[in-house]
Amino acid sequence: MLDRIHQELAYLFSGLSFYTRIPCPSWVKYSPQNLNKSRKYLPLIGLMIGAFAALVFYVCQWLLPASVSIALSMIATVYLTGAFHEDGLADCADGFGGGWDKTQILSIMKDSRMGAYGTISLVLILGLKCLLLWELKLISTELMMLALVVGHSISRLMASLIMQFYNYVSEDITSKSKTVTSVKLSRGELIWSVVPLVIVLTLTTPQLLIAIPPLLLVTWYLATVFKKRIGGYTGDCLGATQQLTEVLFYLILITTPVIF
Repeated sequence: MLDRIHQELAYLFSGLSFYTRIPCPSWVKYSPQNLNKSRKYLPLIGLMIGAFAALVFYVCQWLLPASVSIALSMIATVYLTGAFHEDGLADCADGFGGGWDKTQILSIMKDSRMGAYGTISLVLILGLKCLLLWELKLISTELMMLALVVGHSISRLMASLIMQFYNYVSEDITSKSKTVTSVKLSRGELIWSVVPLVIVLTLTTPQLLIAIPPLLLVTWYLATVFKKRIGGYTGDCLGATQQLTEVLFYLILITTPVIF
């Protein structure tokens, strides 16, 4: 039993070190298996990131205007994750916006330089995210903080679903994402991955579950576009999926009456 707990913690910490700037404890050794299995904790890692964002907002709003606190909360999560998903969105926008075929799209996404499509996509997505969070704050501070926690988690679940049901493609054999996506989760592991998110929703506002169908629909659409254009997905596609579904989640909450 203790060995199993030890192994699961190794999976979790491996995921934290990959998806965030949080370092692994010294006793956790790098292995492709640990990194691959860490994917079942992706929604839980999202909950942690969202909780950090909510905490930063809560502390800042005691001293600063709410709008500034929201911006600082966003900056804090970008720093915590190393702009992991934002970078993916920008690369994906450049690739699919400027590429005509699979080879060209993958080549553009691999380029470290950012083009017009990537720059515009980041400005628009971050600006829209800030506005949506402000509108949620006007409805209820508690709802906005809960939206941060759940939004970061459920959007990472959507990216995980693409990894589960579609194939990874890349012309770069050294790609970091290939290690995480090389093996699919078992049915039990996939179910287990959503348990922390379901618990949070059940204990807080189950009405937020209304956002799941449209999120699944948009995720399916994005995956279909990725498959049609490049034959599957890349790490950048996953980053774009996370960012887009997070913003969509906030938008759904604004357009749907939620009693908190």
